[in-house]
Amino acid sequence: MEYLNIVFQETYKILFLLLPVLVSVAMIVWLDRRVWAFVQKRRGPNVVGPFGLLQSLADALKYIFKEIIIPASSNKVIFILAPIITMTLALTAWAVIPFSESNVLANINVGILYIFAVSSLGVYGIIMGGWASNSKYPFLGAIRSAAQMVSYEVSIGIIIINVLLCVGSLNLNDIVLAQQSMWFIIPLFPMFVIFFISALAETNRPPFDLPEAEAELVAGYQTEYSGMMYAMFWLGEYANILLMCALGSILFLGGWLSPIALYPFNLIPGAIWLIFKILFLFILFALVKAIVPRYRYDQLMRLGWKIFLPLSLTYVVLTASFLFYFNLLPTI
Repeated sequence: MEYLNIVFQETYKILFLLLPVLVSVAMIVWLDRRVWAFVQKRRGPNVVGPFGLLQSLADALKYIFKEIIIPASSNKVIFILAPIITMTLALTAWAVIPFSESNVLANINVGILYIFAVSSLGVYGIIMGGWASNSKYPFLGAIRSAAQMVSYEVSIGIIIINVLLCVGSLNLNDIVLAQQSMWFIIPLFPMFVIFFISALAETNRPPFDLPEAEAELVAGYQTEYSGMMYAMFWLGEYANILLMCALGSILFLGGWLSPIALYPFNLIPGAIWLIFKILFLFILFALVKAIVPRYRYDQLMRLGWKIFLPLSLTYVVLTASFLFYFNLLPTI
């Protein structure tokens, strides 16, 4: 009986985390489209529900009732598994995101490594979908995605090392608490900029949406998908975008910490501050899509390997040297 109670409590915690994430995905799709419309002087979603807020729900219902078509020449098992894996991994990574010092599903000591590992596995769903479709355009999109995500994960990993040097811990709670006197965006601002751009590439967002470039690859790795299987790819992509915004908020913007430690700002719950910071970064994501034209693939690779990698490595050396010289290295 005690075992069943534990299972029930853990299931409740998981649902308490996943349901808001799923609802948030629907809301940020609406926000994404509204930001594009604002930049391009269009109306955006404004018909279904007040201010078009129910447009994402209408799109979800449309996908539910659409027919799922599986190509006759595809590897059917892998074709079906690919979007499930993509969506599952995108949601699993949220388990270690702390919304306050005590409000976290799994407060593990290697939380940053957990996120890095799970988000890295996300490329498998895309590769499986592109390969299993048995079509040239999806396969090219999958190969592009594999090269792109591996390239920019290297930069993100080195950027995270800068933060870990300042904290001395892999625990996300410790990273947030280490920013009580000063957010890391101030001393590590160049790394924040590189992290933001690398996150765009890691999540296949414009101007780095080359794995699904409609001008070249129809829809890339998603070309042969329809109905809810296509929606799972879409859900996983936006859940990953939110995850990167949450990770950027925790690493550089103080996580749940209030920007002003004065009344009445210090009375606002930490989870609200974290949500505001995630929304701020997501709006920047949306603005980039509306403003910046798509890169060529050779430009994308050159940016990652010849510019971001040397810069992030140099900054690691500078950060470590500064902390060592002034005896500021954290004790572990």
